[in-house]
Amino acid sequence: MAHHSSDQRSYANEKTPSTAPADTDTASDPASGGFFAADYKKHEDLKSMLDGSKDSLKLEAMKRIIGMIAKGKDASDLFAAVVKNVVSKNIEIKKLVYVYLVRYAEEQQDLALLSISTFQKALKDPNQLIRASALRVLSSIRVPMIVPIMMLAIKESVNDMSPYVRKTAAHAIPKLYSLDPEQKDQLIEVIEKLLADKTTLVAGSVVNAFEEVCPDRIDLIHKNFRKLCNLLIDVEEWGQIVIINMLTRYSRTQFLDPNKADMIQEENEKSFYGSDSDKEEEQEEDADKEKDEPVKKPYVMDTDHRLLLRSVKPLLQSRNSAVVMAVAQMYHHLAPKNEVGVIAKPLVRLLRSHREVQSIVLSNIATMSAKRRGMFEPFLKSFFVRSSDPTHIRLLKLEILTNIAGETSIATILRELQTYVTSSDKDFVAATIQAIGRCASNISEVTDSCMNGLMGLMSNRDEAVVAESVVVIKKLLQMNPTEHKEIIRHMAKLADAITVPMARASILWLIGEYSDRVPKIAPDVLRKMAKDFTNEEDIVKMQILNLGAKLFLTNSKQTKLLFQYVLNLAKYDQNYDIRDRARFLRQLIFPGEKGGALSKHAKKIFLSPKPAPVLESVFKDRDHFQLGSLSHIINSKAMGYIELPNFPEELPDPSVRNVEEVRSWVSNDRPTSKKKPTRKNKSFYSSSSSEAEELSGSDVSSSEGSDSDSKSDSSSESEDSDGTSSSESDESSSSSSSEATSSDSDSSSSASSSDESDSDSDVPVKKATPKSTPSKGKASKKKKENQPASNVQLLNFDDLQGGGIGGAMLTPALATDLQGLSISNKSQGMTVSSAMFTPTQTYELLNRMNSQGLAATYRFTRNACMYSTTMVSVELNFTNSSDAVIQTIKLGQSKLSSGMKLHEFPEVTNLGVGKSVSVTLGIDYGDTTQPANFEICTETRKFSVSIKAPVGELLQPISMNESDFLLQQSKLTGMNENSDNITIPEADNTEKKIIAKVAEVANVQIVPASDPQLMTFRFAAKTLSKGVVVLVTVKSSSDGKGKITSNCEKMVIGSMLVKDIKKILVKV
Repeated sequence: MAHHSSDQRSYANEKTPSTAPADTDTASDPASGGFFAADYKKHEDLKSMLDGSKDSLKLEAMKRIIGMIAKGKDASDLFAAVVKNVVSKNIEIKKLVYVYLVRYAEEQQDLALLSISTFQKALKDPNQLIRASALRVLSSIRVPMIVPIMMLAIKESVNDMSPYVRKTAAHAIPKLYSLDPEQKDQLIEVIEKLLADKTTLVAGSVVNAFEEVCPDRIDLIHKNFRKLCNLLIDVEEWGQIVIINMLTRYSRTQFLDPNKADMIQEENEKSFYGSDSDKEEEQEEDADKEKDEPVKKPYVMDTDHRLLLRSVKPLLQSRNSAVVMAVAQMYHHLAPKNEVGVIAKPLVRLLRSHREVQSIVLSNIATMSAKRRGMFEPFLKSFFVRSSDPTHIRLLKLEILTNIAGETSIATILRELQTYVTSSDKDFVAATIQAIGRCASNISEVTDSCMNGLMGLMSNRDEAVVAESVVVIKKLLQMNPTEHKEIIRHMAKLADAITVPMARASILWLIGEYSDRVPKIAPDVLRKMAKDFTNEEDIVKMQILNLGAKLFLTNSKQTKLLFQYVLNLAKYDQNYDIRDRARFLRQLIFPGEKGGALSKHAKKIFLSPKPAPVLESVFKDRDHFQLGSLSHIINSKAMGYIELPNFPEELPDPSVRNVEEVRSWVSNDRPTSKKKPTRKNKSFYSSSSSEAEELSGSDVSSSEGSDSDSKSDSSSESEDSDGTSSSESDESSSSSSSEATSSDSDSSSSASSSDESDSDSDVPVKKATPKSTPSKGKASKKKKENQPASNVQLLNFDDLQGGGIGGAMLTPALATDLQGLSISNKSQGMTVSSAMFTPTQTYELLNRMNSQGLAATYRFTRNACMYSTTMVSVELNFTNSSDAVIQTIKLGQSKLSSGMKLHEFPEVTNLGVGKSVSVTLGIDYGDTTQPANFEICTETRKFSVSIKAPVGELLQPISMNESDFLLQQSKLTGMNENSDNITIPEADNTEKKIIAKVAEVANVQIVPASDPQLMTFRFAAKTLSKGVVVLVTVKSSSDGKGKITSNCEKMVIGSMLVKDIKKILVKV
């Protein structure tokens, strides 16, 4: 009961449980309690419960905190109190702590890093949930310097006994890839190993990682294709969706189009190219005879293609609408035409779901029905519009009804559309009238009845209905104008009454196009329109001009003056399109003295027969996007969308998918010499810990060791099996045996891993050997102990960190060493050099008048920062100008932009009167020009200050020869290049002064020139934070005219650097 009562309390107004009774009245007033109280301390009771010694209170506090997070409330300020409990021995508390850490590890990175050794130790925990949670938290800390630790953790977890931990490792792969894309090659090895996993829990997660990291590596899928098809029915729902979408793309590259032969037959029926299609059919029949197939079948489906379709078909009954939609899109893109019909009923079933699901499903049905009309015709009434449907659902249903309308169903559909016209929804009514027009154009039998119905709508009271009817009738009249002379005459009479611009324009176009059918009415319409020309919309004005031109060409006596009058009005119109059209028509129809070359062809230009418009579905062109994708819904390529490949012209080699199966059977058919090592390995596994190195055969060593190690492992494996089975067959056999004994080995691994965390002296010799040297037993048989020894050092290094001082590995210096290593690998041949110039200029940080006598200045030293190699070293000088000693000068809160870091200076305990002291501050600007905002605190006051570094101080000079400089410069052209012309004063136009001035404004190093006579000076540097190369070239001549050029990937830095150098060089 205590648990329920605590859950019902409001978390928005947290107070300590020991609130005095006298506070009751205060709390009842919302304006005086809670956040508005002067002594209010947020979550104080939760912090005291977490800091206590009782596990029951800690568990209660963690449940309340997780409840807050579930309700969307911010609990980030409890991070320090929660993270301390990560070492709790209570398993329930530890689970909840990890749930919290996964949520906030990215926001509170510095505090999370302090506990990283605990997370590493938890990776060896006997409980699989704790191991998985530790890996999840580790992958949620988005700090580049722990990438090596994350990689080791993932590689260890891939070999874990528990499929849940392996699933978590698969989820961690995309996180690591997004943090450091350079790890792609290693991650692909891990993915390849996980793809061979035979548990359904892992399959969906590893395919998701495959799609994120390397979706183009279909060679990894070949050997796992059949296994994925067979596992698909048992994978969790969201894993099924990912696998189905991936296999759809895979199949489009590996199987032939099953409908290609049907398309040929349809061409034969619908076109006159009988001879060509007959030849093709004869060729196909000959090919089928060779395959011993019946002559009637023009296409023989690949067995794997059939396996895939048979595997996904039961999923059409899934309760998850996304799974059903995924299967439907696969059938649409891959199945033969006569089999696609099975998806219609499941899709119609989804229309009983929520509106959001209805919208997506209807969009996809609209696309399918545009090409497969008969598939949804039996379910016609499912697409009738309900009064409760929102507008976007109604429009989609209209689209589908129009697509599936046929000669048998058109009468029912037209009756339904007739009732929709009376709706109060204007958009829906307009779409209904357009749908009637499409039905009339597609089915010739109902064209006349549709035309009569639309004419009846023209007497409707609603102007929007009349306008839409006019536009649709205009399109229908173009198809057969001779039979509808009376309709054109009737519409001409409506020109005065209709005010909707699009409808008026349509009427004028009709009268102009078919003026010979209404010769008496047309000039009068032009007269009325000319009278009110200036008040018409632009689209109507354009059609008035066209009408005048056409009437002048057919009836110049009556319309010449009218047309000239309209041209004169249009000449001074505000819209330039109208003015341009008027000038064009005047020159074309009223040529001057010289005579226009086109004027004699005016009748052909204006009165030529126009092709009738084709009324098509708007969903017809969406088929090139994969159904069910976001790109298909928005009809535009979304970020991350992978296009569906076209079917191959020739069938790719199908044997790539059965290579593994064949090898595994070969290895199983071998003599009993293979079975004895298997038994030994089985006992060996049961006595080992969660680090099951040998579970996956030689592939484990290939991922944790070097490439050479993997080669030696796989080769020695083949030697052990008499040279007949490959490393792949070993992998499949060993993984199957490991699954058979997973329950036994899991219990023993729990005991052994807990023993490992204490001391090695208590562990028996047999268990100690695989513990300390995971691969040493195997390596001794192969006589290669050196390579596994390096792995041992890596793994033991983690163990030492787990038991050592928390966070000892993650000092800023070590972090920058890791980053520095990666930078030096990229820029070989470029070494960091010392600064050419030491700046003495100081900048004011604190004015003594505004800070109670504490004055502060700062300068950029250009020395290597003692805290980190990526930081700018800033020397702060504090001076006490007051008449009292200033106590405790230190750094307060900092407000930094994303990517920036700040290392505080040592605290100044006291500063005597008139005394000065210098301290060093480290700032990592993250290669940005943003200022670093922070507070300087004394014992009594806080002062907000800001330090903005000139762009030249963000650089570190590097030594480089001229050829390397030119090579790097050739790679940094285009948008990476900035330049500006300068005129250097005569007194400063010398080599010594130019170099000195450039070095004064930017921390760069001069590049030795091959020809000193040329006045071309090259300077090289790299940015401190990211190590991006910065190249500067200053060219001068005897008259002082020159050019500054900078080449740098960071365009802002390059641009600002050119401006700063120009400013100092032209300065007199």
